[in-house]
Amino acid sequence: MRRGLLTLLLGGGTLFALTLGALALHTPGARSVGSQVRTDVFVAFLMAAVVVYLVTVRFVLRHRLPQQAIWVVLGLAFVMRAVLMPAPMLLSSDIYRYVWDGRVQAAGINPYRYIPADPALAGLRDTAIYPNINRANYARTIYPPMAQVFFAAMGRISDSVIAMKLAMFLCEVIAVLCLLRLLGLAKLPPERVLIYAWNPLVLWSFALDGHVDAVAVGLLGLALLSRARRWDGVAGALLGCAALVKFLPIVAAPAFLRGGTLWRPAIAGVAVIALLYGLYLSAGAHVLGFLPSYRSEEGLASGGGFWLLTGLAHLFTLPPDAAMIYLTGAAIGLGAVALLILRGKSTDTGGDVVRLCRDTAILAACVTAIISPHYTWYFAWLALPSVVAPLPAVLWLSAAPVLLYIDPFADRFYWPCLIYCPAVGLALVALWRRHDPVRRAIASSEGSIP
Repeated sequence: MRRGLLTLLLGGGTLFALTLGALALHTPGARSVGSQVRTDVFVAFLMAAVVVYLVTVRFVLRHRLPQQAIWVVLGLAFVMRAVLMPAPMLLSSDIYRYVWDGRVQAAGINPYRYIPADPALAGLRDTAIYPNINRANYARTIYPPMAQVFFAAMGRISDSVIAMKLAMFLCEVIAVLCLLRLLGLAKLPPERVLIYAWNPLVLWSFALDGHVDAVAVGLLGLALLSRARRWDGVAGALLGCAALVKFLPIVAAPAFLRGGTLWRPAIAGVAVIALLYGLYLSAGAHVLGFLPSYRSEEGLASGGGFWLLTGLAHLFTLPPDAAMIYLTGAAIGLGAVALLILRGKSTDTGGDVVRLCRDTAILAACVTAIISPHYTWYFAWLALPSVVAPLPAVLWLSAAPVLLYIDPFADRFYWPCLIYCPAVGLALVALWRRHDPVRRAIASSEGSIP
């Protein structure tokens, strides 16, 4: 066991060294990492960290570690975040919009009513936040109502970037505490929380850039714990809140409805969503913010933003309605997966927790792969359910998108193949192993298949 602890320390120390090395590549004063060469080296450091992370995860999943291991995991997770949080934003400027939206609401103004450059908000401008807001001269805020409630609360507490980062850190603390409790309910070792806490993509997305996805992760962690404790209505309400921070968590709904009372979480979730949108209805049709235009800007309306469609477009000319055909087929496939999940039966508490997180991970990975975002932080939430149910394909998708910080081919297909092709391969191998009769017979004799 002592040797296992030393191996864990070695993995964690290497991750910490790679984090420091990547951070040191930043050119002082630059809004990004710096030159293209520095950025390429930076991504190489992050990908090396992903490799070390995956090797460490494999070690933790295969070995029993002493009780002190959890303190090593939590201590190093805190230290890496403490190093990244004071650093300037190198990879995204989104946090400035969060602070701005909070400031606007603190002034008693609906954030969906005006773009930041509108003369009506001229009195709120400064030299620290306003000049750094992206899309300031043409886009209303895109963030849903629960995110806006969070920004409003922060706008009344502290109008600064570091305060917003600290708030995101507190959301991560909530997520980690929920994961530790879920691991306890599932009778799994607590040190497995490093699957989330040491994930390099999670670290850089939340501790450095302070993305609002951390709020969704905290709420999803609370929702998973509530569902595991059979608090169905609370779980539905929390899932609704998570979905109105970042829309993606709503796809986990079938995992929450399986084997339980369908109406209670569904009604609670819908009620919360309606209530939160009701808070901002004074903006009228603008309550959706920049979302409709975002679909066009990111190529989701035309199909050019989807990895698979982009690849097919290299082979032949796609029909004008290719995006609609793709999304319809994806919805049918996702619906089939959801039906299989809904048909599942409840087992003992530990098995039910694992299945809840496994189903959430599958649904989350499927929808994320379908929309194939080119922003790295959209993948970070996949690390949360992976702590309890570590599926190889989902683990890969939760970390490998650090590669998307660069795009050497300026193409939505070739470079992302390094992310999606291994994920598809890992998923196919997992399916084959699950249905291989010889493997099933061996697993059944060992008692690993109920």
